[in-house]
Amino acid sequence: MAVHQPTHRRSPFHLPSLRGNQAATGPEADVSAGAGTRTAQAYVLAPARVLMGFVFLWAFLDKTFGLGYATASSKGWIDGVSPTAGFLGHVAVGPMESTFHAWAGAAWADWLFMLGLLGVGLALTVGVALRLTALAGTLMMALMWVAEWPPAQHLSDGSASMSTNPFADYHLVYAVMLIALAALSAGDVFGLGRLWARLPVVRDHGWLR
Repeated sequence: MAVHQPTHRRSPFHLPSLRGNQAATGPEADVSAGAGTRTAQAYVLAPARVLMGFVFLWAFLDKTFGLGYATASSKGWIDGVSPTAGFLGHVAVGPMESTFHAWAGAAWADWLFMLGLLGVGLALTVGVALRLTALAGTLMMALMWVAEWPPAQHLSDGSASMSTNPFADYHLVYAVMLIALAALSAGDVFGLGRLWARLPVVRDHGWLR
């Protein structure tokens, strides 16, 4: 006598198993959606990253070669003029007045400041090491903000500083932007962020990303 094996009819509402190239659901879908959002944000912020990089690079070039913009011709670093003496030496008020006066014109301060401008500018433009860049750039911006201690101060030569807002100025805006660029991996778009992240030393030390 033949034995009939039970058969299962497929319901017209049967959903196929989500495998292979099928779309994922649950935590996997959340991760995928999060990655997509992160990439979209990186696309939005990438132009800002490149422009900010040029701001730092231009400051480095102008102060080094005296291009005649913020730094007068023949007053560049290569002409023997300290890039920190003028700014730090004229700080007239603020909690770090005496400290900044002591730093003004010191060789180590000149080198740290100029290398900071160059390093932050290159890293932003290329899109690598944004976490370290955010840390270094934020520290630089914080020191410059304290040097122009608000509200608007009068420098020792009688002129007024650029700080006319009692709290927020461009130094703080730059600092926040640096942190945002690093947090959203803005170097992955129009930059070398993804290649940089694959380097063994960077994979082993997340703070280098």
